Amino acid sequence: MRQAQAERFVVGITDHMIPPPDLEAAVLDGIAEVDFLDCRREEDLDPERLARLDALLVWSTRIGPATVERLKRCRIVVRFGVGYDRVDVAALEAAGIPFCNNPDYGTEEVADHAVALILSLQRRLWEHDARARSYGATWQANTLTPLRRSTAATVGVVGVGRIGTAVVNRLKGFGHRILGYDPQQPAGHEKAVGYRRVRRLADLLADSDIVTFHCPLNAETRGLLDDRMLAAMKPGAILVNTARGELFAGLDPLERALRSGHLAAVGTDVLPVEPPAPHPLLDAWRSREAWLAGRLVVTPHNAFHSDEAAIEMRRNAAETVRLFLEDGTLRNRIRD
Repeated sequence: MRQAQAERFVVGITDHMIPPPDLEAAVLDGIAEVDFLDCRREEDLDPERLARLDALLVWSTRIGPATVERLKRCRIVVRFGVGYDRVDVAALEAAGIPFCNNPDYGTEEVADHAVALILSLQRRLWEHDARARSYGATWQANTLTPLRRSTAATVGVVGVGRIGTAVVNRLKGFGHRILGYDPQQPAGHEKAVGYRRVRRLADLLADSDIVTFHCPLNAETRGLLDDRMLAAMKPGAILVNTARGELFAGLDPLERALRSGHLAAVGTDVLPVEPPAPHPLLDAWRSREAWLAGRLVVTPHNAFHSDEAAIEMRRNAAETVRLFLEDGTLRNRIRD
């Protein structure tokens, strides 16, 4: 895989949250020049610039068959993040181009974010804050019920991979009873990590006071959270999603479950469409309507972020490219 010293690879970067790509250039220094394509839309990618790339780093731009066809020299495509639903892995495989993601950054951040949502919604902190604004003659007497202590609450973790495991490890210190559902984990994983394994998702939903989702987006999980699945949750349960917005089958089922009271609260870092399109549920959230007070917490898809994680993400992805171009080493390869 080594090139002569006089030759340099060309590594493209589709787009980025934090330009210029100086950190990536530093990692690739001595072996490659960086071409910052600065395109968030696939149709805006320049075919001539794509054709000269030896590697491509992808942030948010879709990489479909048309783009893959234009990667004439490309030897590897690497996603900055963990999810890769906007990358056509099958098309890359057909073209003989390996694809790698970046699963070993941001684990702590997403786990912390999920646990923060779990604890704040369990303690009804947001609802206390919303309602306390109107209190006058009374104060401490304004308690909310039901409000369960952690040792009396069951948390169901859907997806017990890196992030799900980190969530389990954090929750154990609070004394929750923890259930886990993940058919991809080997037998005995629950014993090593410390949770009770549930073989059927329906059983976890029916038995959990709080359900937190950490599963990937694929054909099986897309639209998972529809009316039927939400109805299968325990009445008065709390739902937390720091995985993918497309797990929601739109916002209508979520609104119905919250309006009816079947769900006590929802905390989500992700939405089906981002930035969100207008919807009555989000209108009620934005205008702080009384029926929703403190029951819907939305953060703008930044659970992964910390100053340290932003650096780790960029460095890891660039190092994956360098490892392959220099030594032919593939790490974190994804196959269709």
